[in-house]
Amino acid sequence: MSGALDGIRVLDLSRHLAGPYCGMMLGDLGAEVIKIERPGTGDESRHWGPPFFDGESAYYLCCNRNKQSLTLNFKHERGRAIVRELAGRSDVLIENFRVGVLDKLGLGYADLQAVNPRLVYCSISGFGHTGPDRDLGSYDFLIQGRSGLMSITGEAAGPPLKVGVAISDVTAGLFACNAILAALIARGQTNAGQHLDIALYDSQVACMANIASNYLCSGEIPARWGNAHKSIVPYEAFQAADAYLVLAIGNDEQWRQFCAAAGVAEWAKDPRFATNPARVANRETLIPLLHDLIHRKTVAEWLNLCAGADVPAGPVNTIDKVFADPQALARGMLVRMPHPALGTVPLAGTPLNLSATPAQMRLPPPLLGEHTDAILASLLGLDADTIAELRRNGVV
Repeated sequence: MSGALDGIRVLDLSRHLAGPYCGMMLGDLGAEVIKIERPGTGDESRHWGPPFFDGESAYYLCCNRNKQSLTLNFKHERGRAIVRELAGRSDVLIENFRVGVLDKLGLGYADLQAVNPRLVYCSISGFGHTGPDRDLGSYDFLIQGRSGLMSITGEAAGPPLKVGVAISDVTAGLFACNAILAALIARGQTNAGQHLDIALYDSQVACMANIASNYLCSGEIPARWGNAHKSIVPYEAFQAADAYLVLAIGNDEQWRQFCAAAGVAEWAKDPRFATNPARVANRETLIPLLHDLIHRKTVAEWLNLCAGADVPAGPVNTIDKVFADPQALARGMLVRMPHPALGTVPLAGTPLNLSATPAQMRLPPPLLGEHTDAILASLLGLDADTIAELRRNGVV
């Protein structure tokens, strides 16, 4: 079955997480993705560990399926020339070098647009290609701090905390993928590519969503609320008899249903708790009562009770339980891919569910340089002797 992006070729010059994550999504949707890496060392994330899976970094494996690996040395003009030749035969290029690095190598947007006016050239950087901080390097942790995310994450009386996953990288990858798809649609109308300037900083600021809007509309600086919610009560984690339970009651009807099922129907009639604004105003009275109530039953008991009352509730799972969850398995969120060196590689699946052109797990994360010879021969028509010479000269 064909993928939504069949016939689209992507040159993925990116490393680490944001760019590779974007490239992987395009690959999942059917694009041909060529991952260009430095000979000998490759993407730095190949060395980020432990853990390693039979020698391959788990970090690298998470965001590089459905790609082919081609090694090229940009210090050699011939290596740069090969990038230009491949760009002339491609639809999309993704890069996350420091701003200006590829321009100095003759591989910037203006250079490659001259080679291929239809090329969609996506640059991912910490702070973007404009503004006073365009030249600063960055990592996800720094962006989480500067974007305000850490200021609202953690317990109210505790220090600011980062989110446990590199969320700024992931969101930038998602925004980059969206921008690429939009640019490909626009190209169908104009027959011209364009430059996409995606910043981790912008992406994370945009993802502040209602928190940003709350500040912009009220002028009130948001505080940390731990697992609680400033505007909705009860909407937090509670300690049950055996583990933690998340209770997410979003409206007054759900509150009434919960109270009836839990045997405290009178709470729903109490004017201090009857409406969400009242519960927010009286949270210091209500929350201790709920903690005492929920501690009397196990998580399983509460989940059964809440499911019967149509009240949103769920466990706080460790990752092992996530990948054993029947829902995750039914949704294909655990995949096992055959690998030329590792046997079978377990990976998180894709949430991209398209009915007519489904995402497909076609290629496992590639070995470093695994497809170099095949790509140079099939796309550029180089013969074995020429490829061998490139290898002797350190170009590939």
